[in-house]
Amino acid sequence: MPSLSPATLPAIQEALASADLDGWLLFEFRGLNPVALQVLGIDAFLSRRIFVYIPREGTPVAITHHIEQTVWRDWPAPWPRERYSAWTTLEGLLQRIVGSKRIAMEYSPGNAVPFLDRVPAGMLEMIRGLGTTVVSSAELVSRFNATWSPEQLATHQRAAEHLRRIAYEALTFAGDEVRRGSPVHEHEVQARILRAFERAGLETYSPPNVSAGANAADPHYEPSADRPQLVTAGNILLIDLWAREPGGVYADQTYMAVLGAPSDRAQEIWKAIRDARDAAITFIRDRLAAGEPVSGAAADDASRAVIVSRGYGDYFTHRTGHSIDGREVHGSGPNLDNLETRDVRTLIDGVGFSIEPGIYIRGELGMRTEVNGYIRGRELIITPNDVQQELFIA
Repeated sequence: MPSLSPATLPAIQEALASADLDGWLLFEFRGLNPVALQVLGIDAFLSRRIFVYIPREGTPVAITHHIEQTVWRDWPAPWPRERYSAWTTLEGLLQRIVGSKRIAMEYSPGNAVPFLDRVPAGMLEMIRGLGTTVVSSAELVSRFNATWSPEQLATHQRAAEHLRRIAYEALTFAGDEVRRGSPVHEHEVQARILRAFERAGLETYSPPNVSAGANAADPHYEPSADRPQLVTAGNILLIDLWAREPGGVYADQTYMAVLGAPSDRAQEIWKAIRDARDAAITFIRDRLAAGEPVSGAAADDASRAVIVSRGYGDYFTHRTGHSIDGREVHGSGPNLDNLETRDVRTLIDGVGFSIEPGIYIRGELGMRTEVNGYIRGRELIITPNDVQQELFIA
């Protein structure tokens, strides 16, 4: 359901007033700003520039090109829709509608949060040239494009329990085959997981990551029948899997196993990432319970500090977690990130995210543990219900 509708307009306008903004200007051109398309509920390719201005008071107005009117058939009749062909007309409309106002756009100062930085520099120059002050729409995007409904939370929780079961079945299968003397390849375990998704009624946009041994040191490793890798005795085995019910919210989890007795080093690294995961969970829970705001960046710092203290800081090479919104596994809300980007957005009521610290030592091994979090009031819900605490012996 689109965020912008007569039903949701009052909440958006209340948020604009609280932020002392005159309005929110949504801009889209040829897929540059998926956030705008999602907020507007448009599922179409637009070959011409469009704008929708949501004022703090009054009715939204759309600025559309004469040749692309079909996508606006559901635009509420009481809301104005301006049309243009010439650039002079377009700029005149913008001057009249947003000139000299203080507005939000999908812009991130200094490119601090790249996912939010969707408006080209030239467009910002044009809007600012109208005497308009432009600030980031970051908090608006979190609230009106990234939060989950209670029904969406339920779909996520169901998917999460399926993923946990499927992951442990796959890890057990790989271990059983090794003990039988017929080890399987990574891509065969991957195919088994995909079949399990189908049986569970789940869908995914890409296959899971199954990484054995040193392959797990590549966080975005992709198993392939063209590069077959056996899962053998003594291997560390990483399974990262993500899926959802059709139309639901993704669950995204990572599990670690060892095929045989784990080395002291493997146990040490496992405990480091497990404790880093739990440090982020505790930090967020404590701040929420105290009624204090908590940012994704601060949660990343809390997790990262554990791995740094264990001597593996240089090997934790990615953020602690990514947003999961109602549409995408890598969503538009706040990330747990103060490494790759400066995501100081608040973890507000209704947002979801992954918590997935990892250690990756090239040529040797990689480990990651991943659960998902959801903010409900002053509560942090973690999925799945039963979180991996020990390195699984497959």
